[in-house]
Amino acid sequence: MPPTIAATDLPAPRRLALSDLRAALAAGWNDFRAAPLFGLFFAAVYVAAGMALIQLGAGLFTWTLTLSLGFPLLAPFLAVGLYEVSRRLQAGTPLDFGAVLGVVWHERTRQIPWAGAVMLIYFLFWSFVAHMLFALIMGPQALLGPPETLASYLNGPGVALVVIEVVFGAACAFLLFALTALSLPMLLEREVDFVTAMRFSLSTTLANLPVMVVWAALIAVLTLMAMVPWFLGLFVVLPVLGHASWHLYARAVA
Repeated sequence: MPPTIAATDLPAPRRLALSDLRAALAAGWNDFRAAPLFGLFFAAVYVAAGMALIQLGAGLFTWTLTLSLGFPLLAPFLAVGLYEVSRRLQAGTPLDFGAVLGVVWHERTRQIPWAGAVMLIYFLFWSFVAHMLFALIMGPQALLGPPETLASYLNGPGVALVVIEVVFGAACAFLLFALTALSLPMLLEREVDFVTAMRFSLSTTLANLPVMVVWAALIAVLTLMAMVPWFLGLFVVLPVLGHASWHLYARAVA
């Protein structure tokens, strides 16, 4: 396994600028071009999971829920694969699937699974709150299932529900982003516990709030655009963003 850095070498949060985002995205694109098969492989897992959710969504709630709950546990490992590719390219280390997948497999014994568990708990919390908001605003009957007609959301309660869900959901999503944006690559590179890594990620995000808000918005917009049609754009967007996330982390700890 590649060497890791001791936890005692943790840096202080560094100031980032919009130029760092541009440089990270450019480096992410260069990494994808240098090793496209790796990016396509890890993106294919994301796309396959998304397609499976669509196929199982009609009348098979149990399987859809199982996949939805399991995906936050799987996602960090897929991200680690892209980080490892970027780390090897940056260090000039030879690339091969066996070595990269070996690193991903080895991470199961370190702190990445705990980060995945935090993401899963966060997902469950958001799901619970979303259902409660439906019941409080639309009435108890909404617990049996959200209204399926557009007209149900065009009245007063419906509009209020959409606004509250969007605002609260965006706040929750950004908090999770702040906790994981820099902690996942740090857990790959350094011998540090997941709490310390998340604290570093959160403190760095708060110290660079305007820049990190732009970065979170870029990730959200590019990912949403890449999902149309049929998730095909994710084959490019996800690898580039994964590689870019590693390079942004490298700049944050430089």
